[in-house]
Amino acid sequence: MRPPDAQAAGMALDLALIRAAHDRIRSRIHRTPVLTSARLDEACGGRLFFKCENFQKAGAFKARGATNAVFALDDATAARGVATHSSGNHAAALARAARLRGITAHIVMPSNSAKAKVRAVEGYGGKLTFCEPTQAARESTCARVVAETGATMIHPFENEAVMAGQGTATIELFEDAPDLDFILCPVGGGGLLGGTAIAAKALRPGIRVIATEPAGAGDTARSFLAGKIIPLEHAETIADGLRTTIGAPNFALARAHVDDVVTVSEEAIVAAMRTIWETLKIVIEPSAAVPYAAILERKVEVTGKRVGLIFTGGNVDLDALPWLRQP
Repeated sequence: MRPPDAQAAGMALDLALIRAAHDRIRSRIHRTPVLTSARLDEACGGRLFFKCENFQKAGAFKARGATNAVFALDDATAARGVATHSSGNHAAALARAARLRGITAHIVMPSNSAKAKVRAVEGYGGKLTFCEPTQAARESTCARVVAETGATMIHPFENEAVMAGQGTATIELFEDAPDLDFILCPVGGGGLLGGTAIAAKALRPGIRVIATEPAGAGDTARSFLAGKIIPLEHAETIADGLRTTIGAPNFALARAHVDDVVTVSEEAIVAAMRTIWETLKIVIEPSAAVPYAAILERKVEVTGKRVGLIFTGGNVDLDALPWLRQP
């Protein structure tokens, strides 16, 4: 662990802020269940505890961070509205949180965003602007929208209030499944990973926090080894929620509090997703399947261990499931 990196990021994120976030948002989110499966335990040799954020408001853990960020704003700032760029889950979560507070949400989405996620943003009343599917286009378009509207930018992961909100899932997981040896968390931009790692290490210092990501979007693993951020130039993965480079403050927190980063194949992601659908009888999206894919591929040795996994969301285009033959 390298705490100086976290200090350099200028982040004051700690367990107290995460608990404060939980108090702020608990009446506005779902307390999602933790599911288990004897069949899946037998297959891996450990005890698995699945935190089911696919049952969360707006269908993903992002409701936690977005709701905390929106309701932490003072009234004058909130009145100008909020803005963000997102491939979908944060977009829908921010639109929902803004509607709850009675303010406007300006949402920039890549043109290749999943249809189900676009419909969710529209359903929550978000004002949509589409852009080219690149990080540069997302950032420049959102900057223009903020300049034109005066809205407050709520970054999908480089935002302390967002990270604090995301960490509340781990507080609940530990309440329902104490004494965990591992917690496996997907990583894209790193907002969930930052909040998860801070909460987990504070609540159980000996736990191992493992970040998991697709090999086709493996910037965090490469960056972790190099000791500096190596930007993701192009993502080739079905896990659309993880097609982004880890943020600078998020990377600093990861270097300070995350024990390892592992990558998984596309085949393992699809197999994990289908296994969870068939075994637990629940809908998860590809990004949510990545932690279990790491267990399927034996990237993490869990025999005899108690393992928490976060199912990040369940927003899936049912007309484009990965195991269906496309015409």
